[in-house]
Amino acid sequence: MKIKSAEFIMSNSDVRKCPPADRPEFAFIGRSNVGKSSLINMLTNRKNLAKTSGKPGKTQLINHFKINNHWYLVDLPGYGWAKVSKTVRSKFGDIIASYLEERENLVCTFVLIDIRLKPQPIDLEFINWMGENNLPFALIFTKADKLSKNKVQASRAAFNKVLKSDWAELPVSFITSSLSKEGADDVLDYIEDVMGALE
Repeated sequence: MKIKSAEFIMSNSDVRKCPPADRPEFAFIGRSNVGKSSLINMLTNRKNLAKTSGKPGKTQLINHFKINNHWYLVDLPGYGWAKVSKTVRSKFGDIIASYLEERENLVCTFVLIDIRLKPQPIDLEFINWMGENNLPFALIFTKADKLSKNKVQASRAAFNKVLKSDWAELPVSFITSSLSKEGADDVLDYIEDVMGALE
């Protein structure tokens, strides 16, 4: 898939105020500082479509982008923010949960994982919550350019090993780098295949 147009539509904190559910929707979520905005900008080939920041927890709303006038890319608030109050954190949790559970045109959620880190409990908890709620998702390992190819594969294998203790079948996963653009075509082709299966 080639992205020819990417248009910001709206930001909000209430799933009931999202755009009409008239197109397939693909959401992106991850722990703070996982490189979500950079990944979205890489996939859409736009420098500043999603706002990047050095401060974790910058995305605090549900952000909708219309892609090729055919589907929505949704930038969700991160989870596991280091520097926000418990009240704000629980509010983010409510925003995320209500969107993921109630949005009827949500086709797949991409859960972003920092390839450099050992499996993080908060990532595993979120993935298991998705499974318990029968919500379709795929994994995107980010920042692959920060490690050698051997270490990237070792890190992915370590993560999968932990997942196997709870999952009979491993989720689809991708290796990406916003710097080298590795994995962009794989993710976009997957989105295209999923949309094709819907038609």
